[in-house]
Amino acid sequence: MSNSIDENSMSEILRELDKETTRIIISKQIRGKYKKISTVIIGIASKLKDSEITKITSELKSKIGTGGTYKDGQIILQGDHRDLVKQLLVKRGFNEESIEVL
Repeated sequence: MSNSIDENSMSEILRELDKETTRIIISKQIRGKYKKISTVIIGIASKLKDSEITKITSELKSKIGTGGTYKDGQIILQGDHRDLVKQLLVKRGFNEESIEVL
């Protein structure tokens, strides 16, 4: 029983370390036929499970109040929310120096 507790705490520590070392790029792109502006976040998917990325995507959409999706290793949000996304990711525990806003 204590072995599973040690494994759980170790995986939690590794997840926190991943958050600190993950390189995240937040950019603005003009997408689609109607030239809509989108915020694209790349780099989060490399270290996290799909369930965690889906949770982060839902949280960002909810707190910003916009639509969006996660596909092909990218979180795509409708509109230009680069600075707000950076603030929310820092609050969530990601290292501010590892987040680049373009």
